[in-house]
Amino acid sequence: MNTKFNKIIKKYSPWVRSLVAFALVAMIILANPTQAMARRGGGRVGGSSFRSAPSRSLPSRSTTRSYPSNTYNSYNYGGGFGGSGGLFFLPFLIGGGGGSLVGLLAIAAIAGVVLQAVRNSGLDNFLNNKSDENKITVSKVQIGLLASARQIQQDLTRLAQEADTNSSAGLALLLRETTVSLLRHPEYWVYADSVTQNTNLEFAEQKFNSLAMAERSKLTSEVISNVNNRRIQSSAQSTNDLNLESPSEYIVVTLITAMAGDSMIPQVRSAQDLSSALATIGSASEQQLLAVEILWEPQSDNYTLTSDEVLTIYPSLIRI
Repeated sequence: MNTKFNKIIKKYSPWVRSLVAFALVAMIILANPTQAMARRGGGRVGGSSFRSAPSRSLPSRSTTRSYPSNTYNSYNYGGGFGGSGGLFFLPFLIGGGGGSLVGLLAIAAIAGVVLQAVRNSGLDNFLNNKSDENKITVSKVQIGLLASARQIQQDLTRLAQEADTNSSAGLALLLRETTVSLLRHPEYWVYADSVTQNTNLEFAEQKFNSLAMAERSKLTSEVISNVNNRRIQSSAQSTNDLNLESPSEYIVVTLITAMAGDSMIPQVRSAQDLSSALATIGSASEQQLLAVEILWEPQSDNYTLTSDEVLTIYPSLIRI
């Protein structure tokens, strides 16, 4: 009997733990909703330039090519192979279809000349790159930091107040400053997660917005926001009831980006992966960066999240 009971307990223990964690978070919020919501309030900063993307010169694209004036004639009329005569002299070389060795060698030589002409004109590069013409990498990198990472909270709040989020240069600077702040303190890294999707320009904005909306929905409020230079900041939070701080442990920072080209952002499963991912997205140029959104929770450096809150709200985070 005891063995059967133990099997039942073991089978359902993960569900029980999840329910207990959820109940604890609910108790915190319901017991003192004003203070709990203040602590859960997050920050948001970023912007996008998807609308202007088609007119921008992206580094992954080839610039407009000007073909030589005789290119058209060489392809259609056999320019360089006897003028208007084109390739009609080939049957005579192979003896009316006899397939002689001389005829085969002549065909091979002509094919080599044609191939070289195509390469010189740049047409082969154009054809090879055509499939990559609108490739966009949309990614999310999420980090769970120790509560002692107060400086990072302060840096993000300062960037949200000062960043120019309505220009490509401003967005690139914002992303670079954020990744540098995180890279300076690997000792704070505890949890991480990443998502990377390769898509084309037509669907990139939709995928980017989907990731951003999913993360924004996890915040109870946005205490400070600066998106496309539209700045919103709520009234100052009360810091009198700091007894809520006692069980808290973590800060969560999320970076969502859309970059032109096939950026090699590794799947984050270790601290080394996280370092590589941050370095990759942080080095994006203003021509390459199409959109960025940075969210962090809590926004106030007087609060952090409990372990139960992190596991409940951000279940995809893994320990690194």
